[in-house]
Amino acid sequence: MPIIGFLHTADVHVATFRTLLAGAAPDARGLHVVDAALLEDARAGADVGERVAARLRSLAADGADVIVCTCSTIGGLAETVDAGVPVLRVDRPMAEAAVAGGGRVAVVAALASTLAPTTALLRECAALAGVTVEIVEAPCLDAWALFESGDLDAYVRRVAGHVRAVAATADVVVLAQASMAPAADLVPDLPVLSSPRTAVARAVAVTPT
Repeated sequence: MPIIGFLHTADVHVATFRTLLAGAAPDARGLHVVDAALLEDARAGADVGERVAARLRSLAADGADVIVCTCSTIGGLAETVDAGVPVLRVDRPMAEAAVAGGGRVAVVAALASTLAPTTALLRECAALAGVTVEIVEAPCLDAWALFESGDLDAYVRRVAGHVRAVAATADVVVLAQASMAPAADLVPDLPVLSSPRTAVARAVAVTPT
């Protein structure tokens, strides 16, 4: 039985990724670790590298064949850790899809700490693909308080409204945080990409059989 580990920084992601994994690979088992302090401390400028590495290596020691870091703020850091198994950042498959056609890519983020890692990833993916992109930063910072208060419906609606407002400025809009994914369902007429589903599909694809 393949085992896929997930490192989260919010409890709400557990159910989301459990459901996605069940749909993508019913025979796979998920291991979920939540450490909200990693995001809190990273936002405050703390060096969380050793703690991220410890969490990833613990998941590997518990049997994970591949690990997905579902936090975009620390995802780039997670990718650099030698955990003994592949470590994937949740937004890489999304970023690869976003730059595939070149053009203008709008980045919607509810956390300022997510903007720089996401735009850097998009530029990296564009360079690897040999395409030129123009990145439009479109922060939606007032939405985060809704997420933190637990009002997820209002959070998603706020993000969706922001996406609709900025969509005309770009060829594609990326939702920089996994928590934003449901907003894409509220704007089905717009070119919007989110990260959870494609990340799970990538993890399943690279899991040893």
